[in-house]
Amino acid sequence: MFLLAGLLEKFIKNGTLRLYDASGKLHSFGGKLPGPSVTARIHKAGLETRLFLNPELRAGEAYMDGDLTFEDGSGVADLLMLFSVNRSTLKSHGSQKLLRKLWRGLRRWHQANPVGTAAKNARHHYDVSTELYRLFLDDQMQYSCAYFHDPENDTLEQAQRYKLIHATTKLQLKPGMTVCEIGSGWGGFAIHIARSTGARVVAINVSPEQIRAAREHAAAAGVSDLVEFREIDYRNLEGQFDRVVSVGMMEHVGIGHFDEYFGKVRDLLTDDGYAFIHCIGRMSPPGTTGPFIRKYIFPGAYVPAISEVSAALERNGLWNADTEILRLHYYYTIKHWRQRFAQNRDKAKAIYDERFCRMWEFYLAAVELEFLHGSHMVFQLLLARTREAVPIRRDFMIDAERHEIARLTN
Repeated sequence: MFLLAGLLEKFIKNGTLRLYDASGKLHSFGGKLPGPSVTARIHKAGLETRLFLNPELRAGEAYMDGDLTFEDGSGVADLLMLFSVNRSTLKSHGSQKLLRKLWRGLRRWHQANPVGTAAKNARHHYDVSTELYRLFLDDQMQYSCAYFHDPENDTLEQAQRYKLIHATTKLQLKPGMTVCEIGSGWGGFAIHIARSTGARVVAINVSPEQIRAAREHAAAAGVSDLVEFREIDYRNLEGQFDRVVSVGMMEHVGIGHFDEYFGKVRDLLTDDGYAFIHCIGRMSPPGTTGPFIRKYIFPGAYVPAISEVSAALERNGLWNADTEILRLHYYYTIKHWRQRFAQNRDKAKAIYDERFCRMWEFYLAAVELEFLHGSHMVFQLLLARTREAVPIRRDFMIDAERHEIARLTN
């Protein structure tokens, strides 16, 4: 307990952690500044040392395995909030500095996504039961950042519809135009594009489970004649399209593959076409993927810094014709997901088991707080091969969005 106590004494400045070690002895940390109050208990001897060596990974694993539990009404979300409001002091501790240096040295290996491996990594997460995702996503199965007009009052369904409208009005689509979607999820965006604009969409994915569900959704929406779902890696797709769209896919590319990704986007565009890219990013310098997320949730994934994206665009000769930063929208989105998962936890446990539910709780709470206190945000880019492809003023997208919202609400 000596090593972990030394770390926690330096780490926790805001709030209080009351921790029972494996022998039952109570230790208290923090309490000098306002913040969350958490009571936790360690049940396995030796866990204290493992928590000291790699707290971000081992805390999640210990909670999953039942070796770390909470008392007095505390929960894993409270623990992660305590960690979140003290994150700067954790990173400054000597042992954690060394650990992060090691992660940076291995990050290209951690994020290697050649053809084949990329599909395996995607299936690790997205071939989880579709019924599980139905428990916490909106009615159109949008598994990406929503767009809130009124965060306090918008439902998740409303915010996700606003997101689809917000994205689609940036595309200036007309009936008969062609669109390629890289990473189609369960088909919601492709279906919305086809239904609202009459454009023809080729949507690609490497998850068989998502492809199957997306085809069912398209048939139910009556747009199967306008949307084709293909199970294929983006690097193997051929052809040219008026528009290329990619929502929540670039996070799975990996730092060593940014040039492949943007090179393929460029090659898929007609000379007068342009692309819409929606991706989680970080406002801080390049970093690494957290060890729990990397191991259990999104293997091979990486959230890029804007500087990394800009450099890749320069190398591939693409115009960044428009950039929009969504800061807190994903925080509100994931908050909805976490609350819905909690409400449907018994159903999730029936599909999988208690350990899975704990893993998912830890994941949702951790990423929610990254968008509240960390460096994460979402960016939306319009990219083109030529400078003339996108109108020189942003009015076109703003006017179109207001017109569409007014039409739907009147």
